[in-house]
Amino acid sequence: MDKLYSYQIYSETSQLPNEWDYWAAANIFLSKAYLDVLERSAPKNMSCHYIGLFDENRLVGITLSQFLDLNQLESFGERDRCVKTYIRNFIFKNFASHVLFVGNNMLTGQNAYVFSNEIHTEKALKTIHAATLDLQNQLRFKGKKIHLTSFKDFNESEIKCFQLPEYKEHYIFTTQPNMLFSITEQWHSEQDYVDALSKKYRDQYKRARKKIAELEKRKMTLEDIITHENAIYDLYFHVAKNAPFNTFFLAKNHFRVLKEKLNDNFLFYGYFENGKLIGFNTLIKNRKTLDTYFLGYDNTIQKEKMLYLNMLYDMIGYAISKKYNNIVFGRTALEIKSSVGAKPIKMFGLIEHSNRLINSKMSLIFPYLEPEMVWQERNPFK
Repeated sequence: MDKLYSYQIYSETSQLPNEWDYWAAANIFLSKAYLDVLERSAPKNMSCHYIGLFDENRLVGITLSQFLDLNQLESFGERDRCVKTYIRNFIFKNFASHVLFVGNNMLTGQNAYVFSNEIHTEKALKTIHAATLDLQNQLRFKGKKIHLTSFKDFNESEIKCFQLPEYKEHYIFTTQPNMLFSITEQWHSEQDYVDALSKKYRDQYKRARKKIAELEKRKMTLEDIITHENAIYDLYFHVAKNAPFNTFFLAKNHFRVLKEKLNDNFLFYGYFENGKLIGFNTLIKNRKTLDTYFLGYDNTIQKEKMLYLNMLYDMIGYAISKKYNNIVFGRTALEIKSSVGAKPIKMFGLIEHSNRLINSKMSLIFPYLEPEMVWQERNPFK
């Protein structure tokens, strides 16, 4: 094979070449605007780098990398308290606290790179591996020795492209699936979706909708987000800290900066009871796909009002009315997302530990790093 592509590692979005957004048009999560959001309001334990691949002087690929320092976290999540959880936390704190991701650890799906149609994929992945080694050295020079390097999230066909000598020491793992909701051409309104449900799930829909009849749902502007910023963060943090596992917590200004940078491509919906914000969800438009982002709610009201389920129905209704092809629901709350019609897509990644002995035992260690989720898939349609 010819020599590798050349590459350039950038630490600031202001350094990115002018043509970066030409390729990022295929994925908003690699656009300068979104990357600038990460730069201005990233979790305090995260720093980002951006890799440009060049064929001579022509940009032919763009890549995102994130460094996470897990030592800066007070908690990995407070929901599950068992022996396996304590073992996992001990491993992360002592042997895996410095993690380098190629991809976006805040999202589900292939948000690691976009390549030109003319690029040689094998050569591009070899170049990314070389750039990652270079980045590890740069971070080590700054006193940040990388323990774990991970490439995420890829479907079955994408992960096969990594069957290269450069990646032979990486352990291929599969994580909880990405829940993907597909919209059929026959649906033109939310009612069309409801009509497609079986009686059991139509009844669930009707019951849930009655629960929030008295709540106010509001599409919130930048000014609204700023006004309610403290309440928004409290609701988000309540959900995040009770998740089974976390590697970061958002900055308080994250949603404000997202709205400032993405404008109409970022949607923020608040749910109010007697004028008080009790929950919110967020969506990001990504071409013909709608990506769910972070949300928050008061858990006591959530249960009473079936608020989370209603948020899912609202997202589905919006996606149908705006003629999106699908919704990326991510890899949390698998069963309830399945109950509204989302299907699991198996996702893969690669991981390598810098210590050869530990890396050789990765197949035994990894189950402690990735919490296992037992759930039952549902089929709500007729």
